[in-house]
Amino acid sequence: MQKQKALLFDLNGTVIDDMPFHILAWNQILNKLGASLSLEETKLQCYGKNEELLERVFPGRFSIEEMKAIAIEKEIQYQKDFTPHLKLIEGLSVFLEEAYQAKIKMAIGSAAIPFNIDYILDGLHLHKYFPVVVSAEHVIESKPHPETFLQCAEKLNVAPEDCIVFEDSPKGVEAAARAGMKAVAITTMHKKEEFYGDNIILFIENYQPGLLKQLID
Repeated sequence: MQKQKALLFDLNGTVIDDMPFHILAWNQILNKLGASLSLEETKLQCYGKNEELLERVFPGRFSIEEMKAIAIEKEIQYQKDFTPHLKLIEGLSVFLEEAYQAKIKMAIGSAAIPFNIDYILDGLHLHKYFPVVVSAEHVIESKPHPETFLQCAEKLNVAPEDCIVFEDSPKGVEAAARAGMKAVAITTMHKKEEFYGDNIILFIENYQPGLLKQLID
């Protein structure tokens, strides 16, 4: 019935427009620890697992246990700041329901920890759309490694080439390319010119009516 059989979504910046809140929370935490980073410099570090981010900024300084504690402190601050703004990106509620009614398989593939993923899926009642969730705790290698999206495809029982990935970051789009998947780049966090790769089939600002038909037909 359709060329593509599954839609894989990153979470932050792709399902909800919350990346400025993550950047701000990280900026406050990192600078409190002595990093002296600007918001733009912090933005460049906002990819991969929390522990990987901390290791990039403070190589060898913290134990795994310490990094997990710092990450939870950051996530609590992020959730406190973002909760009044918790909503889906424009048009996504209709898009998800259309895909669900069309029996198109969907999954979340995110570098977020379950603490944050559940915060969003519970808060916006999205579980029925995403029977498969691959989080930071499910993978060894973070994006731009393809493991996250390859796990999504495997759990959905769909071939990688039959997946379309929705991503807001260049490294996420790279992960999709390395998984053999096409990507839709949403420009909530990065401008169009910041993306690279010939697997990008479309740039969007939000989920406009007719998007699903455009992608699947």
